[in-house]
Amino acid sequence: MSSGQATVSDHGGCAALLSAEDLPDGLVVADDQGRVITFNRMAARLTGVPADHALGKDFRDVLPLHDPEGRDWWKCTDPYGGLRIRVRQPERRLLMPDGRELMVAARYVRDTPCGEVVRLVVTLRDASSRATSERSSANLVSMVAHELRSPLTSVKGFIATMLAKWHRLTDTQKIFMLETVNADADRVTRLITELLDVSRIQSGRMEVRRQLVDLGERVRRIIAGRVAAGEPEDRFRLDVRGPLPEMWLDVDKIDQIITNLVENGLRHGAGTVTIVIEPYKGGAAVSVRDEGEGIQPEAVPRVFRQFWRGKRRGGTGLGLFIVKGLVEAHGGTITVGRAPSGGAEFRFTVPAGTPEFV
Repeated sequence: MSSGQATVSDHGGCAALLSAEDLPDGLVVADDQGRVITFNRMAARLTGVPADHALGKDFRDVLPLHDPEGRDWWKCTDPYGGLRIRVRQPERRLLMPDGRELMVAARYVRDTPCGEVVRLVVTLRDASSRATSERSSANLVSMVAHELRSPLTSVKGFIATMLAKWHRLTDTQKIFMLETVNADADRVTRLITELLDVSRIQSGRMEVRRQLVDLGERVRRIIAGRVAAGEPEDRFRLDVRGPLPEMWLDVDKIDQIITNLVENGLRHGAGTVTIVIEPYKGGAAVSVRDEGEGIQPEAVPRVFRQFWRGKRRGGTGLGLFIVKGLVEAHGGTITVGRAPSGGAEFRFTVPAGTPEFV
């Protein structure tokens, strides 16, 4: 058996031969002298070093890795020297001389505990996914800082003014300032709620507290709230088609889903916002349609990602990501497409569910 192969068992109990070339990660193995004896195709692809140039060479020449501070990684870790109790190096991000970023982990194979290293096993992975995740986190921090700064600056300014000039302000000015502070406090609260929802969705900790819900009545309440806030009543149309089964859903989360989709239609769409509710496979489907320009086909795959925003760049870009998470927490699905009127149509389906105590 070659050094790049191992024996594993399949489900039928038969022995199967696993080659280093079958591994999804780069694999580099050096012998007791530090000479490379295994260098699979993925390692060649990740490092840009052809396998025939790597085999037989010293591992330090094949993988001249440095940490982000520019230090020679092999001098720092000294795989064949140093403490003999070491058996591994945890994965970390390292750099090749040409700037390639790799996630690198190492295993020190010893014939006996605290014996000499007889094989050095190094695994390599592309660091681009980690970099994407780090950029996403940086974007989230930047967005939060930006979204919090504006209302907090406003709150601070108005409160400072009222403290310093309270007796010189008219009642109208005081009411205006207090209303502005109240609105900005609501804005900060909504942002914090969104961030908590994102955290729960990403960690799989979103809880659904089910109760009997009348979807048509929930939509009517949401429309009434928008009309009370100043939207024309004829801007909305509700179409409930056919009797629905008993729907056991989380009423707060369903309100959040529908409210977000309706507000999305008002903000980014045009004309009448139509909400259609109909039976669907033992549950219900809710479609929210507008009469605007719709969503370009190339943008559809990105709509439910974090920070996606349409042409009108308002908001945090988290709303539709949260909507998708809330729908999926109910066991449903959500899609976006072209409405019959030409605008965008967001359609989500949810199963009827059962009471929590059943």
